[in-house]
Amino acid sequence: MSSFPSLAFDNRFARLPEQLFTRLSPTPVAEPSLFAFNDELGAQLGIDRQRIGDATLAEIFSGNSVPVGSEPLAAAYAGHQFGHWSGMLGDGRAVLLGEISCASGEHVDIQLKGSGPTPYSRGGDGRAWLGPVIREYLVSNAMPKYQVPSTLALAAVSTGEYVLREQGPLPGAVLTRVAKSHIRVGTFEYLAAKQDVEGTRAVIDLLIDTHYPELKNSENPAVALLNAVIEKQANLIARWQALGFIHGVMNTDNASLTGETIDYGPCAFMDEFNRSKVFSSIDQQGRYAYQNQPRIGHWNMAMLAQALLPVLAGDEPVAIQFAQTAVDHFPQLYANAYTERMREKFGLFDSPQTDDMELMDAFLDLMQADSVDFTLCFRHLCDEDSDELEALFSDREKISEWIHRWHQRLNGPHNTTRMQQINPAVIPRNHWIEATIEVAVQGDWTLFQRFETALRNPFVEHADFSQAPEQAQRVQATFCGT
Repeated sequence: MSSFPSLAFDNRFARLPEQLFTRLSPTPVAEPSLFAFNDELGAQLGIDRQRIGDATLAEIFSGNSVPVGSEPLAAAYAGHQFGHWSGMLGDGRAVLLGEISCASGEHVDIQLKGSGPTPYSRGGDGRAWLGPVIREYLVSNAMPKYQVPSTLALAAVSTGEYVLREQGPLPGAVLTRVAKSHIRVGTFEYLAAKQDVEGTRAVIDLLIDTHYPELKNSENPAVALLNAVIEKQANLIARWQALGFIHGVMNTDNASLTGETIDYGPCAFMDEFNRSKVFSSIDQQGRYAYQNQPRIGHWNMAMLAQALLPVLAGDEPVAIQFAQTAVDHFPQLYANAYTERMREKFGLFDSPQTDDMELMDAFLDLMQADSVDFTLCFRHLCDEDSDELEALFSDREKISEWIHRWHQRLNGPHNTTRMQQINPAVIPRNHWIEATIEVAVQGDWTLFQRFETALRNPFVEHADFSQAPEQAQRVQATFCGT
């Protein structure tokens, strides 16, 4: 056992009904070595890297040394995957160490991913290889810079071991994930499948006590929680859309009840704009395509409402009405959040909202027609000089006409500075992530360090990382990496 003298571990999840988890410790690894640490997050959590030292941090965040006060466990949950009921799922390669209170008073979970087999591994080895750990570390820590709620990566450790995948043996790694909560839609689906009403109420109480204290005095806390979660999910997905982010696996077990982006498997940021874009190699039907994310978010919230029916009201028709009313709010909540975010991207800060969406959709149509790079295009839109923007399009007359309409809509001067703080210059582009992984596997961490540094200041132009990829560099498929 080891300890952080400055941290007080708790684990309220461990006091929930025991069918919701299995107590177990992470499986030790051979030669843990810390290759990444989020110093900003560490400071918020009270972790003094200099005092503790990288060797000790590697022992802790590989799972070799369990912190005093933690109660390690793997959580049970169920879920719908690609629209089909998958039944029992659970943490197949993750262990929740516990919960800590930050200096701000906020409670967060600390979880190890790739920490070995659990009773929910379904035949897997419970490990992760280096590639997916690098991807999640870079992408999850970039998201808050774009004002997108997300789980965060605190640390990443190589294990000195190899894991066997289809590509052959690959270097292993463990990621330390920090989240407001790891409770998800699938948690309630698991309890509903077991007809465990008391367990459902216990999880609702935990969520409200820890993350929604403003709902404690609600007339119907379960209904209030459902409405609050739906609003957070609508806002989250609107922010994904405005960033050109594709999650890739929006299964119900990947839908957080605290409105954070969770589980960065085959995720990707679009290069060329295409509403029907799909990255996940296993999404053969395009269920989780870019344009479908709002619809799937709505569907996931319907599954949550269904799982909560037994606690929404004592009378089933009344419970169904509560659920239907809450779920029916999602499209408008999403539309409002998306319109607001897009108006900011277009610099329409003070413009009347009438027909703004028509103007913005017309621009997206032009982008799609020419497969224009999403991030680069909006970055050029920020500039006073429209020449670089117009050069991205084949029909210069049409884009020129659109720019004229846009200038007429702007209420006041073109606010370049403000727009540049909303439209990033640097995103975790797929080809750079792949290049980073390729050289890191060979033991070269120079590109990882350069890329991570650029992502800390994503609204500043970067000579390399702000450029769109060449056609041959574009990554067309991403993989779950489990």
